[in-house]
Amino acid sequence: MISIFDYGAGNLRSVENTLGAIGAEYQLIRTADELRLATKVILPGVGHFGQMMRKLDEMNVRAALIDTIRAGVPFLGICLGLQALFAASEEAPEERGLGIFEGQVRRFQGDMRIPHMGWNQLERVRPSRLLRDTGEKPYLYFAHSYYAPLVPATAASCEYAVPYTAVLERDNILGVQFHPEKSGDLGLKIVRNFVES
Repeated sequence: MISIFDYGAGNLRSVENTLGAIGAEYQLIRTADELRLATKVILPGVGHFGQMMRKLDEMNVRAALIDTIRAGVPFLGICLGLQALFAASEEAPEERGLGIFEGQVRRFQGDMRIPHMGWNQLERVRPSRLLRDTGEKPYLYFAHSYYAPLVPATAASCEYAVPYTAVLERDNILGVQFHPEKSGDLGLKIVRNFVES
């Protein structure tokens, strides 16, 4: 059973639809107690880093979420859900991230269009469970103005003026900057890979 943590993210319904399309059983959870009982967790996310972190604190689930991740429960963060794993973000310097990974999420700079919206190609950095059977350089759908740095746990990168983490994998902790729920058949395959891992 997949537990989707519901803090009010705008892409929640799309994630539900994706899990339904692959026949995966899921439930929405909203409390610390439910997090601690979860066997697999998805943290979807769109919007503002500060709003997300404040909402998690208002719901009193920050500690439970960190404990669940550190206990080895399979975890998938999507878009802002990946960024939340880092210590901080330029989008809301006053708010702490979950601090699972060191480093700061930064805003794209330059003459290109921001936010980065549309299809882009991944560059594999090392073998990836999430990207199993998705081709050598899959194209996925992105929609973001901020990006996570390259870290030792980066499994695949993407480039939009600068290279950044597109897929994060360390033990039970997985994250994607793109939106698998908006990425067609490849997105379905990636979510299935998480469900079956």
